[in-house]
Amino acid sequence: MQTPVRDTEPTPDAEPPAPEEHQEPEAREEREERETHPDPARRKRRGPGPFLLLVLPTLTVLLAAAVFLVATDRLSGLLGDDGDAAPAPQAVTDRVDPSLLPWLRKAADRCDTLRPSVLAAQIDLRSGWSNDGAALSGPSGLAGFTPAQWREWGEDANGNGTSSPKDPADALVALGRWDCALAERMTESRTRGTVNGDLLDLTLAAYDQDEAAVTKAGRVPEPALPYVRKIKQLARQYAQFDTAPSPLPDAGAPPRDGYLHRPLLSTTLSSAFGTRQHPLSGVTKLHTGVDFPAPQGTPVTAAGPGTVTFAGLTQAYGNRVVIDHGKADGKRLQTTYSHLSALNTTQGSTVIPGTTLGWVGSTGLSTGPHLHFEVMVEGHYTDPMPWLGGGG
Repeated sequence: MQTPVRDTEPTPDAEPPAPEEHQEPEAREEREERETHPDPARRKRRGPGPFLLLVLPTLTVLLAAAVFLVATDRLSGLLGDDGDAAPAPQAVTDRVDPSLLPWLRKAADRCDTLRPSVLAAQIDLRSGWSNDGAALSGPSGLAGFTPAQWREWGEDANGNGTSSPKDPADALVALGRWDCALAERMTESRTRGTVNGDLLDLTLAAYDQDEAAVTKAGRVPEPALPYVRKIKQLARQYAQFDTAPSPLPDAGAPPRDGYLHRPLLSTTLSSAFGTRQHPLSGVTKLHTGVDFPAPQGTPVTAAGPGTVTFAGLTQAYGNRVVIDHGKADGKRLQTTYSHLSALNTTQGSTVIPGTTLGWVGSTGLSTGPHLHFEVMVEGHYTDPMPWLGGGG
């Protein structure tokens, strides 16, 4: 069988294109136009360039931020009235009256669990250091004591004859009493094994909720966690109160050398005034007086004339006496006598130099028989030694 021969002749309608030199002028011009300016629909699409990918989003974010600042009136807060940088925000410690710092330390000294920074944080969170009772609902004063709470914890801490939650010194010391009582009970519960956890956390939880809630949970209960965290966070902002002695400009020096008499014949010091590590707790804080070691039962006498404003037993200082000596160069002067084995005076008694107040002992937080002696000027602790000078 023969293979059919294909018809290779071109059809009339499929004529090959004419050579360029034989093309009509209009056809050549159309082809050149297509080669020089290709059809946009047939162009190869390209992705966005670096400008669109990097610069444009950044400009968009900056523009949105500027619109937000203007809309919320915060842009003016970043600049002063004349375009200068705004001043740095006020530190929380600047809100605290410097005259209250000794009372913060005095309140914290009641137990080893507390620090002045923790008490300051509690006051900050409770009242913002505002003593305006009208700003508080029910409770009053810096620490926000209710009448029932004040009856239990309040005292005339500064010896002015009035016990009031509106008196900042009284309020701070009362809060310290309350916290330390809670810390003592939490210590007992932890020793018995009924609760577990950090002692400060447990104490703050008991303050925020109550002891029963902590005991029932066996730890810091969930509802108390926000309070505990907030107090510890705020306390870090008040940390300088834990170590720095309170400022006492132009008030630390006595009117004359030996203005006060020595409360003991001993001239030996076992611990001077200033920051130190507590021998029992290991906590570093201000030692607010001086320690005179002496045999148990050695008489302790008044360092000057005045009125006994406190005579009683305290947790940290043991048997303690506080004397108000009136004014010294226009500034209120007080002395304290602590760790006595027994008292020989009562509140309201009038004393003169040499009056026996009690006897050397080791009551309260003490490592052995000694007298802890303090001098306060306008409520500030100051070094007692210049006041004792040549007196005796």
